[in-house]
Amino acid sequence: MGRVLRETLKPSTSSVSATTTSTSVTETVNGSHQFKITGYSLSKGSGVGKYIASDTFMVGGYLWAIYFYPDGKSPEDNAAYISLFIALASEGTDVRALFELTLLDQSGKERHKVHSHFGRTLESGPYTLKYRGSMWGYKRFFKRTLLEQSDYLKDDCLSVHCSVGVVMSHTEGPKIFSIAVPPSNIGHHFGQLLESGKQTDVSFEVDGEFFPAHKLVLAARSPVFRAQLFGPMKDHNTKQIEVEDMEAPVFKALLHFIYWDSLPDMEELTGLTSKWASTLMSQHLLAAADRYGLDRLRLMCEANLCEVVAINTVATTLALAEQHHCFRLKAVCLKFVAMPENLRGESFKLEIFIYPIVSIVVVSYLSWMKVNGVLFSNNVS
Repeated sequence: MGRVLRETLKPSTSSVSATTTSTSVTETVNGSHQFKITGYSLSKGSGVGKYIASDTFMVGGYLWAIYFYPDGKSPEDNAAYISLFIALASEGTDVRALFELTLLDQSGKERHKVHSHFGRTLESGPYTLKYRGSMWGYKRFFKRTLLEQSDYLKDDCLSVHCSVGVVMSHTEGPKIFSIAVPPSNIGHHFGQLLESGKQTDVSFEVDGEFFPAHKLVLAARSPVFRAQLFGPMKDHNTKQIEVEDMEAPVFKALLHFIYWDSLPDMEELTGLTSKWASTLMSQHLLAAADRYGLDRLRLMCEANLCEVVAINTVATTLALAEQHHCFRLKAVCLKFVAMPENLRGESFKLEIFIYPIVSIVVVSYLSWMKVNGVLFSNNVS
């Protein structure tokens, strides 16, 4: 019989062990906000603990606000000092950040009063804000008697600059390759399907005009259309449906969004170039979006209307926001209403009180402001 040869296997000397690397990166995402406080002398006497709030601003994915206390924050100081704080204004837990509060010298000499975490070593690290409403700042930021004789106060106005650096951490690994992927164009394809008019299986009559469409596309995009076209309580005639209480251009814009996933050109749609026409279309389209359960379209209309709040539109927009539960749009309208220069206008008051529901909401909001001691400076938008 032959022998069984046994060979001892040894590691190959040519093999190379693989080594991977990664890097932990901790850095700050920085942003700043300048807050102008006019009518300083009028804010005095509002009471200890009462503050003037800046508009909120976004840094590092969180909302922030500056709180200015003209009579100070602490009762024990007897209104001898002004207080200045930066507050976390959105939901968050254990948000770590660096802060800088600067009272600007308005004489041009640039002798600013600065309290800053930036550019120096902090023994205990960045400041941690535990929850929404947590603040960093100074109860005794400046003595009032000295402030009122200084170059920080000019024409009864103060100017505060705030910088925030939110601490963010992430881990980076090696990138082996990168392939550029084009953005999705599915909306373009569906939009072309609508424009072609091919294979449509339902038609909507709106104010005497007819709009052909595709049942499956409508059902996929809107829960209301899904129930109307395929649900157990669907319309008896699903080939031609009459839409009531809506204008034809509004329904055309609604279909455009359903297929294209974007808003149409409002000027082209209405044939008008005025800003008022675009605002009016956004108001009607918001109501239509709520009617058909199109949440993204509703938010887009909300965003558009937030940017064009004006004296002659705020009452209608606020009524819509209340009716369709648009809480962010409602907040913007109420903040606009509460601006002192608007409250003083008689024509503005008449505009507000056209709608009973609007007058109730406005009066409730102003009462809440008074009870909570919230004051808005004239420059808040």
